[in-house]
Amino acid sequence: MASFVVLALFNLSLTLLILYSAAAWGPIDPTEGFISLPLNQSNFVIQRPYDVPEDQRYSYVNGVHKLWVYSTDKPHSLISHTNPRTEIRMQGYDYSSGVWQFEAYGYVPCGTSGVCTMQVFGASPPHATTLMLRVYNGTLSYYRAPALVDDIYDRWFRLNVIHDVDAAIVKVYIDGVLKFEAPGRGGTSHYFKCGVYAQNDDSHSMESRWKEIKVLKKCV
Repeated sequence: MASFVVLALFNLSLTLLILYSAAAWGPIDPTEGFISLPLNQSNFVIQRPYDVPEDQRYSYVNGVHKLWVYSTDKPHSLISHTNPRTEIRMQGYDYSSGVWQFEAYGYVPCGTSGVCTMQVFGASPPHATTLMLRVYNGTLSYYRAPALVDDIYDRWFRLNVIHDVDAAIVKVYIDGVLKFEAPGRGGTSHYFKCGVYAQNDDSHSMESRWKEIKVLKKCV
């Protein structure tokens, strides 16, 4: 038991050291060494409550994807038992190996809470996702915890998520600063999603906005 505690404390210290070092050096460009893959409208699949038209939960104006959902909404399909969502599912770039990256500028308005705003889908059972970035009362977190950013409301932030499948590592950068590094969760197929997907303690209305969305792959 003592050795387990020592190991846990060592891992925590190492994580804190990594985050402190990243903050000390300041912002970087996480896309260096990656190539940006071509995207068109066919790559953006909108998943929304099945009983409402797309334009009642999604808009795309002046380069900004706006997605919203309500806690009382239906799932995205008749056979789904998941919570309400309006998400962009990045199609055409599912992956099972290599190093992949999602980049975009995100915006979460005040009042949106208890919601997943971005996820890396795919994992080994019992998990369904490798990563979820959620918002609770203005705090952006990795799943429910730990907290990554305390004041995410009402501002544009640059999000970079890097998933190294073979090394089983996922990294989260906010505005060019490494905020968190987590182990992968296995799985044979992955893809990126962003938007709003209700979680526990969700607010009645949930919204996020996204622009300059990119999918990148590391050069080999």
